[in-house]
Formats: sequence, C-alpha cells, structure tokens
Amino acid sequence: MVRPPSFPPTSTITSNPLNPSVLFQSEGKLVAVIGDEDTVTGFLLAGCGHRTAESTNFLVVDEKVTPIVVEEKFREFSTRTDIGIILINQHVATNIRHVLKDYTETIPTVLEIPSKDHPYDPEQDYIMQRVNMYLGGGQD
Repeated sequence: MVRPPSFPPTSTITSNPLNPSVLFQSEGKLVAVIGDEDTVTGFLLAGCGHRTAESTNFLVVDEKVTPIVVEEKFREFSTRTDIGIILINQHVATNIRHVLKDYTETIPTVLEIPSKDHPYDPEQDYIMQRVNMYLGGGQD
C-alpha cells in the first residue's frame, strides 16, 4: 500500500506576527503627483490622493507656484518612505531639470508624463536620455 506524502500541519505555515511582511507586503506605496490642475484632478479622481493632517501626496502647479516650491515638494516626495512613484508633468519637470538630473534613487521612481496642453517630448525626458545612453545612443 502506497502512503500519500505527508505535509506539515497548516499551523506551522504562518506569518511572523512581529514581521508581517515575511509572506506579503502589508501596505502598498503611494503614487505622488506633481502637475497642472487637470492632471492632478484626474489622478485624484482615480483614487491616487492621500491626505493627512501633516501632508498630501500631490501638488497642483499653476502660474502662481514657483519652481522653488516645486523643488521643495519633489524633495519631500522623494524622501518619503510611503511613496513608490512620483508622476510629474513634463513641462513642470523642465523647471526643475537640474534636480531631476541629480536624482539617482530607484524608489520612488520618477516618471514624466504629458499634460493636456503640453505633449510628451522624449528628447526632454531624462529617463529616456539615460536609456538611450545605456543602449549606446549616447548624448547629442
């Protein structure tokens, strides 16, 4: 008679209560958005918004917002541990290009996106420039 293989009792396959991320990630990361009103509103309506008493994960950039404010918000988002992706309108990113070129972290990942009034230009996107450089295209 052939015996079926024995499996450990299910009670031995448990997560560590002191470290619940052993088997799964207990909480996800946020998506931060820096952009014009239409872009930020769209992402907020899609459920990306997060607000606490101390901060938010978005910045609406209009003609009254200075590049210094955008820089400060980018630096804040890029150092927060609860943010995994920073989306920034490409025309806004152009104003803080020097900060983006110095940013080397993988997480949060920075992605430049188009806006309704400003089409996407891969020539300006620093990530596309790096990809092109790594693939042998070099810099113009």
